[in-house]
Amino acid sequence: MHFYAGVLIAPFLLVAAVTGLLYAVSYQIEKVVYAHELTAPVGDHTVPLSRQVDAALRAHPDGSLTAVWPSTEDGATTRVLLSDPSVDEGKSLAVFVDPYTAEVRGALESYGGSGALPFRTWVSEFHANLKLGEPGRLYSELAASWLWVVALGGLLLWIKRRRTVRGARGLLLPERGATGRRRTLSRHGAVGLWAVLGLVFLSATGLTWSTYAGENIDVLRTQVHGATPEISAEAGGGHSGGQGHGDHAGHHGGAGHGGHTGQDVGLDRVLETALDRKLTGPIEIAAPTEPGTAYLVKQTDKEWPVHLDAVAVDPATGKVTDELSFSDYPLLAKLTRWGIDAHQGLFLGLINQIALIALAGALILLIVWGYVMWWRRRPAQSTGLTFGRPMPRGAWRRVPLPVLLPLAAATLVIVWLVPLLGLSLLAFLVVDAALGAVARRRAGSAEAHS
Repeated sequence: MHFYAGVLIAPFLLVAAVTGLLYAVSYQIEKVVYAHELTAPVGDHTVPLSRQVDAALRAHPDGSLTAVWPSTEDGATTRVLLSDPSVDEGKSLAVFVDPYTAEVRGALESYGGSGALPFRTWVSEFHANLKLGEPGRLYSELAASWLWVVALGGLLLWIKRRRTVRGARGLLLPERGATGRRRTLSRHGAVGLWAVLGLVFLSATGLTWSTYAGENIDVLRTQVHGATPEISAEAGGGHSGGQGHGDHAGHHGGAGHGGHTGQDVGLDRVLETALDRKLTGPIEIAAPTEPGTAYLVKQTDKEWPVHLDAVAVDPATGKVTDELSFSDYPLLAKLTRWGIDAHQGLFLGLINQIALIALAGALILLIVWGYVMWWRRRPAQSTGLTFGRPMPRGAWRRVPLPVLLPLAAATLVIVWLVPLLGLSLLAFLVVDAALGAVARRRAGSAEAHS
């Protein structure tokens, strides 16, 4: 399995690794490329938030307010998110406003809860689906489905190969004095050992938002009461399951900057209420989506220690109608949140991004070294374009029945949970059987001619 996945799935893994590396560095690139929009000269005092939003709406009269990210750092702009016909569905127009003067410093397309701007959005979409939309997500799910199998299988193979070597150095570092294929194998194994936990982590977290495996994981989380709780968006409150932590980019505004009609206390009062409830640091204020719904104010600081509390504020009275604290999340929901944020490079900030760059670089090296080893497995007398020899067939026949049966049962459970792993594994078995049949036919033909 390590061999077949290494040869056939590695191209998908390579694309995921290269684009993942680009995504990890895109945070810093974004700060440089969009510095004019993201920053403003520090002034003596800030103007009211409502005035900043009004300036953004005047600059883009076709847009309607969906959310606001007030400036929380000296020199940082306020980000006003609009639903605007000029941007693609599922994205927002982010208008950047100087919090000291209410001057509009620019507008860019924004995507997702982390507010990815055009460069990071492009890299993110290429990493997720090769810019092919929903069908393209199958590539990344296939890569994530096999990454943990390849990583753990490689770990077992490396430990087995080095079990006779004394001392930790023989296991942790490449073999001294090795040459040719042996040197490549030594580097492949040692680097893989150092990277294995990170690669398994990337595989697991990547599967959580995949199409098919992600759906199965969500079902399991719900059954074990580990689903992420949601704050009620109803003005009357009551934890009715409103999308308090979702993406509000598709909602439309109306009177009072929100989608409701009637009395509205305004954004300044809503912000004051949130601050009174200790929602400090980076926050998002999502406008009411329709009549009878509330402003949703949530903390967005995903860097450890995270701050992800949320409150719902009645637009008519300015009173809090519902609250949700991150400390009340089930443990599994917290682990999922932390895992996804770490996968995106948010959980530990720059340290997290450097770790992702190192993991992506290690995976690229492992794939290149793997193909080099396969190439060097070619028959010595081969000339021209000849591929490396496949692994010997029939290994499963040597597995004792008491081990084989539980292994088969565990495999069935895994392929149900991770469907693309099962389908591709079946394809590997078909290819292997076909190659075996061709080899037997050639052997029989050669014997008959002799």
